[in-house]
Amino acid sequence: MKVLACDGIHADGLTMLKDAGFEVQVSDPVKDQGKLAQMLADVDAILVRSATQVGTESLAGAGKLKVIGRAGAGVDTIDVEAATARGIAVMNAPDGNTLAAAEHAISLLFALARHIPKADAGMKAGQWPKAGLTGFELEGKRLGVIGLGRIGGTVARKAHGIGMEVAAYDPFLPAAVAARSSIPLKSLDELLAWADVITLHMPRTAETANLLSGERLRAMKKGACLINAARGGLVDESALLELLDAGHLAGAALDTFAVEPLPADSPLRAHPKLILTPHLGASTGEAQQAVSTILARQIIDFVNTGAVAGCVNLPPLSAEAAREVGPWMPLMTALGKLASRLQHAPSQLHITYAGRSEGLDTRPLTRLLLTALLGSASGRVTPVNALHEAAARGLTVSETVGGDSEGFDRLLRVRVVGERGESRISATLHRGPRVVRLDGVELDFDPNAHILLLRNQDVPGIVGVVGTELGKAGVNIVNFSLGATGEGHALAAITVDRRVDDAALAGLRGKPGIASIEML
Repeated sequence: MKVLACDGIHADGLTMLKDAGFEVQVSDPVKDQGKLAQMLADVDAILVRSATQVGTESLAGAGKLKVIGRAGAGVDTIDVEAATARGIAVMNAPDGNTLAAAEHAISLLFALARHIPKADAGMKAGQWPKAGLTGFELEGKRLGVIGLGRIGGTVARKAHGIGMEVAAYDPFLPAAVAARSSIPLKSLDELLAWADVITLHMPRTAETANLLSGERLRAMKKGACLINAARGGLVDESALLELLDAGHLAGAALDTFAVEPLPADSPLRAHPKLILTPHLGASTGEAQQAVSTILARQIIDFVNTGAVAGCVNLPPLSAEAAREVGPWMPLMTALGKLASRLQHAPSQLHITYAGRSEGLDTRPLTRLLLTALLGSASGRVTPVNALHEAAARGLTVSETVGGDSEGFDRLLRVRVVGERGESRISATLHRGPRVVRLDGVELDFDPNAHILLLRNQDVPGIVGVVGTELGKAGVNIVNFSLGATGEGHALAAITVDRRVDDAALAGLRGKPGIASIEML
């Protein structure tokens, strides 16, 4: 497996990947999407920070790419929708830089309160710039935290520790979590009017873009300060400059910007009431080491065990849960391929996970079956985009967990409706992967083996005819599982030692009593 690591990924993470047997290629940040597309042509995974953008154009020829890893929290520089459509997993490592990002926001808070950058610059210019640099004390001041996730919650805790009064706004915080929080929650309008300092800790999404518009900046308390160490694009930068010039806001500190790197001629650079840092929130040695190793471990586990952690376009699956579902994964793929041969243009799929269900996460199993079911008729289908592809093709997917398992520990029932009507498969792992019923007929065969599916009249001599013809073709029968379907017909799953060629199949189809025979 080949990994491309851009943007200065910490060596500890790269060493983990190499030790796991991955081939690692290191690159400087890649700004040109066309060049990145060429580099991704034979790559299985790419690791980036914030400099290299992975967009639609760069993914166009990435036929082997399985994983995009962001060594950090935000994935705004990755076209997640395009990656999902192409079946590529997108992972991040949001926990590794929590402390670094929170501490940087607190450092900007102190710098704003005491004019530290301006004082330092004056001193180094040979001045004694004491006049005009009177600051304010933080104890007793009100801090409004927008976004009470990992980083925002850490900032709130640290600010409370230095004596600030803290409140927060977070529309995405689950009600149960909000109820347990020691930080009082307010509406956004209430928080803006209440706080002496506002600090942002939200991702940039369609919902949060330009969250602090000119109107909302004007709603802030007169003389308040603003800190954005989260993501660029959350604040209307032009409106911010206007309100700083007008004296409505006393100052602001920005670590992130709508355009990065910040253009040399940006008016933000020259404003005396602004403190600017070049996206340093996660730039500590500890944070970079942590996010690189977290991301490397996630990718290794994803490739080797199927465990899913830190993935923004796949449901999480712990290593323990992956071990539980792991034995079932090859069976799901085999059943999906079997279903694709039984039904063309499927319109409905229902999977029942009967029997013991504790500890069984059905989501990756359903996605695997879908991947195999749709793979032969669609473009690139992986568990990442399987549900998306199903919806695009008009395939309704549903599942049931629990119910009678007919004496098996666990029994999978698959029902597929398509152009040929309805097909029903029951399978289990008893004595290995086994199909135990097909369209209501009790059979017993390994769906991963070479299988001939025979439909015939239920009359004497058919088994002998099939055996004779296969013998003439040099094909050995390993197992012959036969059952009556009723009304004078029968169904058989014949396990053979190799694929049967088209000529031999054509010869069998011409024999009296054989309705159909096909290689699955």
